[in-house]
Amino acid sequence: MAGGLFKRKSIDRIAKEADDEQRGLKRVLGPLDLVSLGIGIIIGAGIFVVTGQAAAQYAGPAISLSFVLSGIGCVFAGLCYAEMASMIPVSGSAYTYSYATMGQFVAWIIGWDLILEYLFASATVSVGWSGYMVSFLRDFGVIIPEIVAKAPLSFDHIHGWGFTGAVLNIPAMFIVLAAAAVLVLGIRESATANSLIVILKLVVLIVFIGVGFLYINRENWEPFIPPNEGMFGHFGWSGILRGAGVIFFAYIGFDAVSTAAQETKNPQRNVPIGILGSLFVATLLYIAVALVLTGVVKYDMLNVPDPIAVAVDFMGEELYWLRPLIKIGAIAGLTSVVMVLLFGQTRIFYSMSRDKMLPERFAEVHTKFRTPVFATILTGIVAAFFAGIFPIGILGELVSIGTLLAFVIVCTGVLVLRYREPGLKRPFKAPLFPFVPIMGILVSLVQMAALPMDTWLRLIIWMAAGFVIYFLYARKHAVV
Repeated sequence: MAGGLFKRKSIDRIAKEADDEQRGLKRVLGPLDLVSLGIGIIIGAGIFVVTGQAAAQYAGPAISLSFVLSGIGCVFAGLCYAEMASMIPVSGSAYTYSYATMGQFVAWIIGWDLILEYLFASATVSVGWSGYMVSFLRDFGVIIPEIVAKAPLSFDHIHGWGFTGAVLNIPAMFIVLAAAAVLVLGIRESATANSLIVILKLVVLIVFIGVGFLYINRENWEPFIPPNEGMFGHFGWSGILRGAGVIFFAYIGFDAVSTAAQETKNPQRNVPIGILGSLFVATLLYIAVALVLTGVVKYDMLNVPDPIAVAVDFMGEELYWLRPLIKIGAIAGLTSVVMVLLFGQTRIFYSMSRDKMLPERFAEVHTKFRTPVFATILTGIVAAFFAGIFPIGILGELVSIGTLLAFVIVCTGVLVLRYREPGLKRPFKAPLFPFVPIMGILVSLVQMAALPMDTWLRLIIWMAAGFVIYFLYARKHAVV
C-alpha cells in the first residue's frame, strides 16, 4: 500500500503531457506578463491595509525593516519555486512539483492545501475589495446598505461565532463572479486586463510616494525603533520580528506565477524572472510606502482600515483630490488580486484532474477560449459563496497557514530532488544550496507555529476531509 501512496510521476512524463497540443493550454505569456501577474497579486490588501496596522501595533516606523525581513523569507521560498518551475514548466505549481519529488500522496496533500490557499484567498481579498468600494461610493453619495454589504457571520477568538444582522456581502460576491467571467474568456484577455490594472495601481502608489515624500516630518520617525513595552512583539526588535510575521500576508501569492508555466513562452527562463522580479518590485514599493506612511503620520495613529487615505488627509486640504485616487488604486489592486487567485486555483484543478485525482471535467478546455471553463465557473461560484457569508479575519488566517505549508513542501522538494537526482537538467538553480531551501523551510515553520491554535484546528479538519476524498476517490483513479 505504501508503495502506491508514494509513487512518483517522472519529470519526462509530466513534460510529455504538457506538450499534448490537443488538450494543452496556449503558450502566450512572456516575462513582463509574469512579472505583472506576480505584482498583480502581491500588491493588494497588504500595502493598502496591513502596513499601517502593523506599524501601529508592533514595529512603529521600523515596519519598513519588517518588510525587508519578510521579503528575505519569501525570497528563500521564491528561489525554490523558481528552480522547480524551470525543471517542471507546467500548470500545477507545488502540486506538480510534489508529484515528481515525493509521490502521489504528498502531491494530493499539497494539491488539497493549495485549494484551501487560493479559494479562501480570493474570498478574503474580495471582502477587502467590498469595503473599499462601499467607502468610495459613499464619498459620492451612493450608499450601499450594510445589510447587503457585510458578512452575516462574525468571529473573534474570545466570543466565537456570531451574527451581524446582514444578509450577504453582495459586492464581494460580485467581484469574484466578474473576475471568473473574465478568466473564462481566455488567458490573453485575462493577462491584458491584469496588466492594465497593475499599471493603474502602480501609478497611484508612485504618486503617493512622490507627493508624500514632500510632506514627511522627520520627527515622526523618532525613535525609528520604538522601545519595547515589556512584552515580546510590542515594539523594539521583537516588534520588528512580530511585524514581519504579520505583514507576511502582504507577500502571499507570488507562487501563483508558477501556475502559469504551461501558458508561458520559454518557461524555463521566464517563470524564474516572473517570480523573482515581482518579489523585488513589490518589496521596494512596500519599503517606500512604509517610510512615507510613517513619516507623514505618527505610527500610533495608523491602526485604521485605510492608513494611506489617512496619510493623504494629513498632507492638507489641497491634496484632497488624492484620496479618491488612492481608493481607486486600492479597488484596482484588489481586483487584480482576486483575478490572479482565481486563475491559480483553476490551474491547480486542471493539473489534478489531468492526473485523474479529480473528475475529468476539471481538465476540460473550451475549444474556442482554450481555458478550463468548468473549473473556472465552479471556482467562481464557490469562492463567491464564502466571500458572501464569512468575515475577512477567519478567511485570512486559513490563507496564511495554507500558503506556509505549501512553501515548506516546495522547499523540501528541492532538497529531496537535488540529492536523489543531482544530474537532472536545472535551467535555474537556487543558489547557496542547501542553505536556501533549509532556510525556506525554517522560516515558514516558525511563522506557522505563531498562528492561533483554532487556525491549526481548521487546517486539520480541512486536511482530514481531503484524506477521505483521496482514499475513496483519488487513489483509485489516479494515474502515474
